[in-house]
Amino acid sequence: MPMTENQTAQGPKHKRDVTRRKVVVAGGAAVVAVGVGGTIAATANAGQTSKTGKGVSPTASSTSSEECYKLTSETTEGPYYIDADKIRQDITEEKEGIPLTLRLKVIDNETCKPIRNAAVDIWHCDALGLYSGYEDLSTGGGGGGTPPSGTPTDVPSGTPTGSPPAGGGGGSHEEPTDDKRYLRGTWKTDKQGFVTFKTIFPGWYRGRCVHIHTKVHVNGSWTDAGYEGGNTCHTGQFFFDEESVLASAEVEPYSTSTTERTTLTEDTIYDQSGTTGGLLKLKYKKKDIAKGVIGTITMGVDPEATHDGTGDAVQPGASAST
Repeated sequence: MPMTENQTAQGPKHKRDVTRRKVVVAGGAAVVAVGVGGTIAATANAGQTSKTGKGVSPTASSTSSEECYKLTSETTEGPYYIDADKIRQDITEEKEGIPLTLRLKVIDNETCKPIRNAAVDIWHCDALGLYSGYEDLSTGGGGGGTPPSGTPTDVPSGTPTGSPPAGGGGGSHEEPTDDKRYLRGTWKTDKQGFVTFKTIFPGWYRGRCVHIHTKVHVNGSWTDAGYEGGNTCHTGQFFFDEESVLASAEVEPYSTSTTERTTLTEDTIYDQSGTTGGLLKLKYKKKDIAKGVIGTITMGVDPEATHDGTGDAVQPGASAST
């Protein structure tokens, strides 16, 4: 049986990981601001709220020892991570799909103070389930057929045998098989802890629900070459509610996918905890999702911890139904 381990416990602080980490900017150019759609509202509301049930702990006491925000769930890095290859906010690279503006906020879960100048990575598959750098290994598909319904079909009975399929959710890291880098990027948080990316709504592939991978790196330094040093304090994934995914499945090129889809409740990585588990708050026109989606979330992290998503507690990448 696959195990799911949600690393949300408030344990002792981890010793800071001082392993050198360097992000290389193409051509050695200095990091510069990149506009998303002309202007980026980098300080826009990113889902910060004090309502119970939205991933926030009640603030009934003002004692300094009380946590004001739950730690965002840690997950596996997955096999398709490439170490922050592109310093940019617009990661689309002209890939077809529903426009997605991702507005993230990073805060210290104990103090609720924003974490500025953190390096935030995001990466995800395209509308047909392919990852850049790993197109030969990805399990996406397309080219006609009927869009998926809310529940996958052809679920085998009995106990699965053999190794799970490669799917970007778990397993050991794979070396890139091509030099493409679409739908990948890194940018830094502003003084209010916000960072914004322009991308597309992800598709799906065998064994996983629709998701976006992320890492947060802190305690390092931004230089002309990118981001160096520090520790990876959070490795997680963002998730999309079923209503939005089913709406996206009516739009090309998502509607051409022939790949069976795993639902949010069936996914073995998402821990079903809502915002704490990485569930995005989405805003779009209900009858016209093709116009674009805005996704927001606040990530509560422990800046002194090290969670690189590659340890012994990584979660399986294939659902129990594959």
